[in-house]
Amino acid sequence: MRIRSSIKRLWTKFEMHQRHGVSSKWLIMAFQHPTFTKRYKEHHSFSNKITSPSVPAVSWKDAFFCFMTPNPPSPQEFPTPCWEILMDYSKDVRKLGLSLLELLSEGLGLDRSYLKDYMDCFQLSYSCNYYPPCPQPELTMGTIQHTDDDFVTVLLQDDIRRLQVLHQNHWVDVPPTPGALVVNLGDFLQLLSNGKYISAEHRAISNRDGSRMSVACLFSESHAQSSKLYGPITELLSEDNPPKYRATTVKDHSNYILTRGVDGTSALSRYKI
Repeated sequence: MRIRSSIKRLWTKFEMHQRHGVSSKWLIMAFQHPTFTKRYKEHHSFSNKITSPSVPAVSWKDAFFCFMTPNPPSPQEFPTPCWEILMDYSKDVRKLGLSLLELLSEGLGLDRSYLKDYMDCFQLSYSCNYYPPCPQPELTMGTIQHTDDDFVTVLLQDDIRRLQVLHQNHWVDVPPTPGALVVNLGDFLQLLSNGKYISAEHRAISNRDGSRMSVACLFSESHAQSSKLYGPITELLSEDNPPKYRATTVKDHSNYILTRGVDGTSALSRYKI
């Protein structure tokens, strides 16, 4: 199975093509419906607000963020076509997310349901990003270098090549492929796996020639305000593989991200032992 073999690769960001199980009509409609695009552009950037003051320029984008589970926003907050697309796409991408979490659990030598059930990391949220043309792309980035602070991210991107991933100290393009989704492993999965899975550093470059849109579906812990501690999974530890990170809560980590801002460095350094 293509997804299963991809889990074993050294790269932590990879593409899945026609076998990801998400209907191709939702992949197309997400970017083509004019009402969705118009409504989307009305929202101001969420990520710009958390860019670190140490970064010389804010990210050149607008973004809309919302939680889709367990309590989705009201349908009245969206135009009808937009709401229908979001809900139908959510159903498909949650199925894909479940398959990914099961395969990732197996890759750690654990029961297939471990990450989904025991670690309770199946909350879904959307980060919808719009990158307008930039008159001076050499002065800023669409999104600066960062890692995702979740478990797994499933990214839908349009046909504009701007996404890059850091591989062996070199920035490598992630070219858009029709019908494909990009999967990125996040900080919490690196922490839980004690470094067996690596959270990929990535960025979006600016461009003066055209706009770009992407929809990131983030799978995270379902109770962000809980006091539950997350640390390296006990079953993975041994004398030869001691814990590399100290435990933290999702709330503490989220507050740290909001206070620290996105500054181009990994937030996991805070938890290293």
